[in-house]
Amino acid sequence: MAEQTMIQALRAGLRDEMARDERVVLLGEDIGVAGGIFSATQGLRREFGAARVWDMPLSENGIVGISVGAALGGLRPVAEIQFADYLFAALGQIANEAAKLRYRSRGAWTCPIVVRAPYGGGGGGPDHTQSVEAFFAHIPGLKVVIPATPADIKGLIKAAIRDDDPVIFLEPKRLYHEPVGAVPDDDYIVPLGVATVRRAGTAASVITYGAMVVESLAAADLLADDGIAIEVVDVRTLQPLDFATIAASVHKTNRAIVFHEDVRFGGFGAELAAFISEVCFADLAGPVLRIGALSLPTPASPELENAVLPNAQTLITAVRHLTAQ
Repeated sequence: MAEQTMIQALRAGLRDEMARDERVVLLGEDIGVAGGIFSATQGLRREFGAARVWDMPLSENGIVGISVGAALGGLRPVAEIQFADYLFAALGQIANEAAKLRYRSRGAWTCPIVVRAPYGGGGGGPDHTQSVEAFFAHIPGLKVVIPATPADIKGLIKAAIRDDDPVIFLEPKRLYHEPVGAVPDDDYIVPLGVATVRRAGTAASVITYGAMVVESLAAADLLADDGIAIEVVDVRTLQPLDFATIAASVHKTNRAIVFHEDVRFGGFGAELAAFISEVCFADLAGPVLRIGALSLPTPASPELENAVLPNAQTLITAVRHLTAQ
């Protein structure tokens, strides 16, 4: 085990897969010499050569399109998009090409690409901080993954690269450098489609992912001082979703709060809340609550960003409200 940041663990996972499988190639803007905007690929061109780490023009549509073509040619591309906001520039290639290849070919073709992108709050203003997961989880044929710990980002990127379907791999950039966590040195994967209970509790189930996992655990510590024990479920993979773990948690606690930093209206939390309401209705002792960002572009000012995005205190208020009923 080694203590690593998420960006270090991500780099280790990429290195592992490149060493294990010569078909794995990386491509993106400035990922070669510079290592990408957040240094995720730093040193990998020096280690594996320019034939495996490709610097691309500033064209997200081109980056994903070339990834699709490379995958059809037998490679396993991992594309970096500098910010998740720019995934929309490649939406045609993602939604109309990569996501549909298996279906359109009756399973004869697959598209084993991973499209990585930092997402969410942490500075950068309205064009660099969007949470885009709901858009991509809605598209049949795509898998959507959001890690929340250093160990998970390594295990999940390895699983994503080995998967034969296209994976949108969203990385909460505010967690890139802290907290630090223990990461196994050995060859391990975190399977796609498997949630985990980060903290056991009985008062309410908090269903969450990404940076809000850290906020949920911080809230859990403060609530525990008042004798309120919440259960924190990190879904990790939004598509496919681990319905069984969510249902088991709600059956145990009888209350549910869905918590994400995306805009609340129309966010992925609406899908989670609908599932809980439909399948776990008999278990519920109160309404399913949803917590998300205000329906505003994320401001560039750190103070205003904090006012728009939810946090541990937002969750604490919701838990107190729900458990008082």
